[in-house]
Amino acid sequence: MRAMVSLATTVLVLLPVAATAAEGKLNVLFIAVDDLRPEMGCYGVGHIKTPHIDSLASRGITFNRAYCQQAVCSPSRTSLLTGLRPDTTKVYDLQTHFRKNLPNVVTLPQYFKQNGYHTQSFSKIYHGGLDDPESWSVKSWRPEGPGFAKPETLAAMQKAREKMKREGKDLRVKVLERDPKTGAALKLSQPRGKLRGPSWEDPDVADNALPDGKTADRAIEVMRQVKDKPFFLAVGFLKPHLPFVAPKRYFDLYPAEGIRLAENPFPPKDVPPLALTTWGELRAYFDIPKKGPLPEAKALELRRAYYAATSYVDAQIGRVLAELDRLKLRDKTVIVLWGDHGWQLGEHALWCKHTNFEVAARAPMIFSAPGQPNPGAKTDALGEFVDIYPTLCELCGLDIPKGLEGTSVVPVMADPKRPWKKAAFSQYPRGKVMGYSMRTDRYRFTEWVSRDREKKRVAVELYDHQADPHENVNVAGKPEHRELVADLTKQLREGWRAAKP
Repeated sequence: MRAMVSLATTVLVLLPVAATAAEGKLNVLFIAVDDLRPEMGCYGVGHIKTPHIDSLASRGITFNRAYCQQAVCSPSRTSLLTGLRPDTTKVYDLQTHFRKNLPNVVTLPQYFKQNGYHTQSFSKIYHGGLDDPESWSVKSWRPEGPGFAKPETLAAMQKAREKMKREGKDLRVKVLERDPKTGAALKLSQPRGKLRGPSWEDPDVADNALPDGKTADRAIEVMRQVKDKPFFLAVGFLKPHLPFVAPKRYFDLYPAEGIRLAENPFPPKDVPPLALTTWGELRAYFDIPKKGPLPEAKALELRRAYYAATSYVDAQIGRVLAELDRLKLRDKTVIVLWGDHGWQLGEHALWCKHTNFEVAARAPMIFSAPGQPNPGAKTDALGEFVDIYPTLCELCGLDIPKGLEGTSVVPVMADPKRPWKKAAFSQYPRGKVMGYSMRTDRYRFTEWVSRDREKKRVAVELYDHQADPHENVNVAGKPEHRELVADLTKQLREGWRAAKP
C-alpha cells in the first residue's frame, strides 16, 4: 500500500506539467541525431565526450533501454513520426514515403500543428527526399554546401563525379511518383552510381563551416523569431552518420593511441548467416575495401572519427540548448533527444546498422520536461520510439490520438523503477525474409520468417543478456532452451499489444 501511495503522489507531481501545457502550451524541442549510439557520459561511457547531452540528461530522464522499430533511417523515422510500426506503415526501405500507403495519417508534428503550434524542421527529420509538407507550418530547411571541407577532398570528389558521368552513371535520385495533393515524392529510385568520398575527414574549420553547425545557426535564428508563440521545432543533426566529418579540434579530443577496437569483433557463435550484413553502406566510400574484413588500422580510424563526430554534434546541441536558456524558454519547453537507431562499430565484425542485434536496435532516448520529478533519473524500463508521439502529447496536455502503436512513458518519468513493458519490438527485412526481434528484460529473441502468407520460420536467434550481454552466442538451438524458445515464440507472435504495461 505504501508503494501505491508513493506512486500516486509522484504522478500527481508530474500531472501539473500537462495542465500547464493545456493553459499556456508548452513548446517542444525535438532533437534528432543520425546514427547516434547510446554511448555518452549519461549512458555510463566516460571515454566519449558529450557534456551538453549529459547536461540535458541531468535535467531529464535517460532511457537506458530504448529501441527503434527498424535499424535504418527512413523506416525508423517514419515509425517514430507516425507513432506506427513498420508493418503498419509498410515502409521498410529508403525509397517509399509513408503517405503512399497511409495517405491520411496524422504525423506527430502535424498533430501539434493542428493544435495551434508553429511546426518547423531543420535538416534531416524525415529521410532525405521524403519530407512531409503536411507536417510543417513552413517549408523545411536544409543546410547548403558540401559535407566535406578540405580542398583536396573536394577536388577528388569533383574528379570522381566527372568520371562517373563519362561512364553514364547517373548520381541523381529520381522521383517515380508524387502525391497529387502536395507534390511530395511518394516513391524514389535508387541512383545508378554512388559518390561518397572518404569515410572521414578532420578539416581545421569553424563549426558552422559544416552542415550541422549551419543547422544550429538556423535553429537558433528561428527560435528567436518564434519565441512568443507555441512552437514544435524539429532540429535534425546529420552526424555521426557517415562520412565522419568534424572540425579537427574534435578529433584532438581523442588521441589515436587511446582508441580501442570492439571487444567482440567476430560473428556470434551459431548465428544464422542472414542475421549478418556485408555493410555495403560503408564500402561505398573511397578508402574502404569492397570485400573482406576491414584492416585494423582503418577500424581504429573509424572509431576515432565516429567519436569526434559525436562530440561535434554534442557541441551543436549545446548551442541550441544555450539559446533556449538565454531566451528563458527552458521552463516552457519539453525536450526530447533521440538517435534514429544504433550503429555497429566493428561489433560482430559488422559496421553500420541494418541488423536486429542489440547494438543496432538500441538507441538514445532522453526526455526533459518542465517540473518533472526525478531530474537526472535513469530508467531500465523498456522503451520504444513509437512511444515518443503519445508521450509528447501527454506532456503538452494534448489528447493522445487513437490508433497510435506506442505507449506514453509519462508514468515512467514519475516512477523510473515501476514495472513497465514486457518487451520491445524491432524488425529487419532480408529480401523475402523478415526478421522479427523482441527484447525482453533478459533476452533478445529473433525469428526470421518468410514474407509470404505462410510465414514459414527460416531461422531463430536467442541471446541471454544475463549471461551474454554482447550477444556473442546464439543459444536458440540448445536442447535445454527448447521450452524457452517455444515460450518466447508465443510472446513474439502475440506482439506489442500483449506486452503493454
